[in-house]
Amino acid sequence: MSIVLVINSGSSSFKYQLIDAATGSPHASGLVERIGQEQGRVKHTVFFSGTEATGTDAAVAATDATYERELPIADHTAGFQLMLDAFAENGPSLERLAPVAVGHRVVHGGARFFEPTLITPLVEINIDELSVLAPLHNPGALQGIRAAKAAFGDLPHVAVFDTAFHQTMPPAAYTYAIDAELAEAHRVRRYGFHGTSHKFVSEAAAAHLGRPLADLRQIVFHLGNGASVTAIDGGRSVDTSMGLTPLEGLVMGTRSGDLDPAVIFHLARRAEMSIPELDDLLNKRSGVLGLAGVSDMRDIEDGVERGDEKATLAFEVYAHRLRAYAGAYLAQLGGVDVISFTAGVGENSPLVRASALATLGFAGVEIDPARNEQRGRGIRRISTDASAVTVLVVPTNEELEIARQTLEVTA
Repeated sequence: MSIVLVINSGSSSFKYQLIDAATGSPHASGLVERIGQEQGRVKHTVFFSGTEATGTDAAVAATDATYERELPIADHTAGFQLMLDAFAENGPSLERLAPVAVGHRVVHGGARFFEPTLITPLVEINIDELSVLAPLHNPGALQGIRAAKAAFGDLPHVAVFDTAFHQTMPPAAYTYAIDAELAEAHRVRRYGFHGTSHKFVSEAAAAHLGRPLADLRQIVFHLGNGASVTAIDGGRSVDTSMGLTPLEGLVMGTRSGDLDPAVIFHLARRAEMSIPELDDLLNKRSGVLGLAGVSDMRDIEDGVERGDEKATLAFEVYAHRLRAYAGAYLAQLGGVDVISFTAGVGENSPLVRASALATLGFAGVEIDPARNEQRGRGIRRISTDASAVTVLVVPTNEELEIARQTLEVTA
């Protein structure tokens, strides 16, 4: 009674995972992409390693297996039918592992949604209305919700919002210093993102250390192509680097992060760039890509090792911003007990982790170089035994967090 189907839907694709929220074991996952294009693709993976293969599953294989097919996919409804076909043809059986609910990742909940929410027609209207704050994300999520409700009409559907975890920020942290009436009229404030990941990692870190979440001051670095850092006091977000949109904050793969707003005015006047062109520049052609011509941190690090000047500068700018936020959040929290790194870069780059914390010895942070270089799949400590601050690498699992929150609402 704890199987949940988790959906992460965009405008032309959706990911899915069938997961046991009680044990954390995934049974299957997949991707339906290039929806509405000339040729779409369905990728379906069955995980047998954590589950005894029985019935139709046993006829397929006793090990994890991936199945792919390419064909036109007209819309999300057609995509969900192809997902059902993949389960029926390749397993696991949705009769044997019947989901009790469907959990949906929704990027923006504004200030209205601060917890997982059972999806009703009114909630759908609100998600649609909030598309003005997330035009690239909420419309796709809504398409996925409607297609999923058509496919699983007898199940409860729950929206889990990326912004919800950050709704505990105090007004001093989320308020921009602009005309108050204008800001209120157009809902201009800091919302924060990656909240599902920050919540999962902070709770996993506390559980790993065997300490009450309420007693810990934590800083969590979620470092992927998109990146954010959050100050967490007693399990509550008190500050985070992303703002009205995911553009604010850290230097990212293709996003600029923080910059003087007057840069936009200057480029509009001097380079005669339009608003769409500036939007494209700051979101898709900036960050380390803009500085070095590549957006993957592995390529940046390879360039640093070769002595490439552009890659070296890009890395130094990236690390400088990480240290700036680490210091700011140390001050906001009045000290820190745990610092965690997660997501693709955070989990896999010893150089980024070491550089981010290189100047924090004054705060009791002491990295063990050998531990930092070790690879591993689970939670691992990379600080020394004598370090006053525990530094961890914590693999994130947003699908599991969505599944858990979905069960909380439907149980």
